[in-house]
Amino acid sequence: MFEAIEVGRKISKSAYQAQLPDLRVALVNAQYDLRQADFPVIIVLTGDDRIGCNALLHTLHEVMDARYMRTQALGRPTDEERERPRFWRYWSTLPRRGEMGVFLDGWPQRAVSDRVGKRIDDIGLERRIEHIRSFEQDLVADGALLIKFWLHLPKKILKKRLKAAKKNPDKAWQFSETDWKIYEHYDAAMQMAEQVVRETNTGEAPWHLIESTNAAYRALTVSKIILEALTGSLSAKRPAPKPTRQSKRKPEPLVTSEAQPTILSTVDLTQTLEYDSYRQKLDTYQARLYRLTSKARERGLSSVWVFEGWDAAGKGGVIRRLTAAMDPENYHLFPIAAPTEEEQAYPYLWRFWRRLPRAGKVAIFDRSWYGRVLVERVEGFARQSEWQRAYYEINDFEEQLYEHGIVLLKFWLHLDPDEQLRRFQARETTPYKKYKITEEDYRNRDQWLAYEHAVHDMVAQTSTACAPWHLVASQNKRWARVEVLKTICRSLKTALKG
Repeated sequence: MFEAIEVGRKISKSAYQAQLPDLRVALVNAQYDLRQADFPVIIVLTGDDRIGCNALLHTLHEVMDARYMRTQALGRPTDEERERPRFWRYWSTLPRRGEMGVFLDGWPQRAVSDRVGKRIDDIGLERRIEHIRSFEQDLVADGALLIKFWLHLPKKILKKRLKAAKKNPDKAWQFSETDWKIYEHYDAAMQMAEQVVRETNTGEAPWHLIESTNAAYRALTVSKIILEALTGSLSAKRPAPKPTRQSKRKPEPLVTSEAQPTILSTVDLTQTLEYDSYRQKLDTYQARLYRLTSKARERGLSSVWVFEGWDAAGKGGVIRRLTAAMDPENYHLFPIAAPTEEEQAYPYLWRFWRRLPRAGKVAIFDRSWYGRVLVERVEGFARQSEWQRAYYEINDFEEQLYEHGIVLLKFWLHLDPDEQLRRFQARETTPYKKYKITEEDYRNRDQWLAYEHAVHDMVAQTSTACAPWHLVASQNKRWARVEVLKTICRSLKTALKG
């Protein structure tokens, strides 16, 4: 693959300087137009020519307005990054819509480096490649313009430059131990690089392989590709802005039948717990939870607990019994509402990636990323193509949490419509609970059947071996609270033993 582009392409400095002024004007104008667009531009600049990548980045800063380029030169992961799943560092630094972001090296190069450095094996590399494809598909499906460059330097040229730098102190500073390691492991690295490039070279996110021997050719070619891709996307008809709660779409038609059972039909709502037994079990499991979460923090074992369920199913009450048994320093609680204006400027999983806990911490989500396949699906806030592909995106997201060693637990609290109505009416007569009940709660009851089928699809599509759903009968609140505590304690104990 790389040998095929080793043909000695070059451009003279005079030809480069002649084309540069018009190219710079066109690129800067496109950058300004991008600021009003509804998509981000993500440029991946990587390859086996480390010096060439750095030089090209400087050139891009010269030919474009550097103020509107967010450059991410991500080297070795920091302590904070190592405490979270690998792709957290990339999700956290994505440009928002209307912005341009440049990733120097980035996720493809890190995959090659980890395999060459034997930090992962062949199976690990395949898993990484799968996550790369999923990540890039998520970005493009959300509207991003993704432009990927691999700068290639033939082995003999790299050897020549290293030898020259060794003899010339004025050039030696440009090269580091990394460059010598690249040369030392060149053949193995190229084999791994070809695999990564080949298997992530997709129609929506193709690679541009650039011969990097001649600086002028490299700079002009990359600049022209960026300009062509950017102007093409700006002139094309972009997807309509995402629907919001102020301007929602007509809900997609749901083929449902009241006579058809769903996964929720299997939940035994007769489960109950008497008060005295409840108090005893609550004390026992809360004490156990305190010990387990304290030990998890000492060992750096992170947890993510997700709570979904019907309105008035008791999510808040369950969460309060959990947090009451934990050191406040050990957890963060995230009540998830409609996305903010800032959050709408990024892919929908962005706001959840950035909330993932550090080592030893617990992140509790009161509602979660499953809003995409529940409320956004039923209420028409997401297009059918968006919520349908979300199943795959969510599964990949959760698989990465599992691979990182995070204890991921997902709970659906279930009750029947009659019990929900009784709780609604009780809220209306309780002064400190009145704020919990709104007209929207009653309106959602009218779509109970649509929501039930959405929940059925959600569980069927996303209850995986690494992230199963726990369907909890919440007809009796006491039973639900103890059941959740018991499940969490059992999972933490198992994880700590492992």
